[in-house]
Amino acid sequence: MIIFASINFENSPKDKQELSIDENLFKKVGNDDMEALGKLYDQTERVMYAYILTLAKNHDDTLDILQDTYLKIKSAAHLYKPMGKPLAWMFTIAKNLYLEKIRKEKRVVDLKDEYIENSINLSFVSDPEDRMVLETALEVISDEEREIVMMFAVGGMKHKEIARNLDLPLSTELSKYHRALKKLKVHLERRGF
Repeated sequence: MIIFASINFENSPKDKQELSIDENLFKKVGNDDMEALGKLYDQTERVMYAYILTLAKNHDDTLDILQDTYLKIKSAAHLYKPMGKPLAWMFTIAKNLYLEKIRKEKRVVDLKDEYIENSINLSFVSDPEDRMVLETALEVISDEEREIVMMFAVGGMKHKEIARNLDLPLSTELSKYHRALKKLKVHLERRGF
């Protein structure tokens, strides 16, 4: 489980370590090597959680999809073709599982203020200020901006990793990130925070 202790929205690369995934892990996972799956999980769980949370917008659904994602990775790892973007492949699996879940439930995610305030389960966020910032991020910024902010703040990814995995130029990713921060700042100032 992720602990959302504090959000540092400043661009501080010295605090971030680039996520480096050994693509040979997928071959090992494909051969039922549970130790390799555990290593892959340990390396990517935080980033995958942050990414899936941007899609599901609900802690419980995020955990369900996260679990299903690793099960799917285990069953499909033998099909993985090393291309230098293992995280993008994992994101694709997670997004497809999310879309499948939505289709099965035949529901549309409603992001109205009352939905977020009454329905989102952010039990992993213990600090009220962090909870407010996270809820604000989910209601004020666009889906793509939300992905970028969450992958940076919660997932601990560097901006160049986020850009590469979302197939965006770094300058575009940084622009969207800073635009999202400005929206958050304005929103928080209006609320008196």
